[in-house]
Amino acid sequence: MQVVKITSVVVLTLSMSGCGVGSGIRGVFGQDDPGAGLPYRASLSRAEAPRSFTVRVTASAASVDEVRESARMPATRHCLETYGGSDVNWVTDPASGDWAFARDGDFMVFSGRCTVR
Repeated sequence: MQVVKITSVVVLTLSMSGCGVGSGIRGVFGQDDPGAGLPYRASLSRAEAPRSFTVRVTASAASVDEVRESARMPATRHCLETYGGSDVNWVTDPASGDWAFARDGDFMVFSGRCTVR
């Protein structure tokens, strides 16, 4: 009976690897590129203030709306892995209420802070 259970698990695992489920499992364990599928490359840097960070997004002629998800993903991941929550307070432009950013050559630089629950 024990051999039948083990054989069933092995067969099920091998059959699922052929249908793309394996790549999803690898992503859960951090082996796939977390930014895959996003339109722009982004990198996060911690700031000196606690829980604060900046995100640099390679997007030379893009708008804030176009790069928002590429900036949000590494920030959410950083806050979740480091502080246990995914909420981010982004620095906003008081005039527009939208995310504030600075252009640095081909980069858009956003600032935010992980919130603690």
